[in-house]
Amino acid sequence: MKADLLTPRHWNDYELIDSGGYEKLERFGKYVLRRPEPQALWDKSLPPDEWERLADAVFRKDRKSDDRGEWICRPGMSGQWFVGYRHEGMNLRMRLGLTSFKHVGLFPEQAENWDYIHDRVEACGSGCRVLNLFAYTGGASLAARSAGAEVTHVDSVKQVITWSRENMEASGLDGIRWVAEDAMKFVRREVRRGSRYNGIILDPPAYGRGPDGEKWVLEEHLHPLLAECSRLLVPENAFLVLNLYSMGLSALLAKTAVNRTFGPASREQFGELYLSDRAEKALPLGVFYRMFRQ
Repeated sequence: MKADLLTPRHWNDYELIDSGGYEKLERFGKYVLRRPEPQALWDKSLPPDEWERLADAVFRKDRKSDDRGEWICRPGMSGQWFVGYRHEGMNLRMRLGLTSFKHVGLFPEQAENWDYIHDRVEACGSGCRVLNLFAYTGGASLAARSAGAEVTHVDSVKQVITWSRENMEASGLDGIRWVAEDAMKFVRREVRRGSRYNGIILDPPAYGRGPDGEKWVLEEHLHPLLAECSRLLVPENAFLVLNLYSMGLSALLAKTAVNRTFGPASREQFGELYLSDRAEKALPLGVFYRMFRQ
C-alpha cells in the first residue's frame, strides 16, 4: 500500500503565495486574502511588510469565538467576485464571498477531485447518476454535471444551496437536483426507495447540525453513513470519493472504513491533498480516498 500526495494542476485563478506562522496568503482571482491556517506551523518565507502589502483582505478571529471572525478589507474591495476553473471539457465559474467563518466558498485543493469526478463520469457514459453529500457550494456537483451526469446535490444549509445554484448558472449548466436535508436522513430514505447511483461523493465535516437540529459527529456517524451509502452504489461502472478534513484522521483510516463497507474496488487511491506555496512549502489540507469499480 502506498499513499498518494495530490495537488491541483490547472488553477490559473488560484495561488498559495506563502504560508507559515499559522497563516496562509492566497490569491483567488484578482484578490489576495490572508487568513488563519492551523497546520502552517513553519516560518513564513515573505517578510511581514510583503504580507501587508499584498493582502486585500485579512481575517481576524473573534476573541469570544473559536469559529467566527471578521474580514478587514482594503477600500473598494468587493465582498463577492468570481473565479474560473478549467479541465478538459469542464469550464466552471464560481462565486466567492467573505464569510464570518473565514471560508470564501470553495476549497481550492479539491480541484484535484473535480478532475477525477469529471473524468469518471465521462468514462461511466450516458445515464450516470451521481450523489453529492455535504455538497457545500457545489464544485464537485458542477464537475459531475459538466460531464453529463444526473446530479443530486444534498446539503443541510439552504443558503449554501442557493450559492450552489448561482455557481451552476454562472457555469452555464442546469438540471442539478437540489435537496436541503440532513445527509443521513436522505441516504436512508434513498435506500428504502431502492435508488442506485454510479457515483457517490462525501465531504463530511468534523461536526455539524442538520436543518432540524440533527447532530453530526464524524467519528460517530461516518461508519453508519458509509454502510448505508454502500447500498446505493451500483456494483459495476461506479466510483466513490471521500474527503476527511478532521485533524487526526488518516488516509489509511478512510481506506479501511470504505473497504469494510463497500468491499473490493477495481482501483483505489488514498492519501493527502495539499497546496504548495511559492517557496515550495507543502501545506496539507485533508485526506482523501477514491475508488472505482469496472
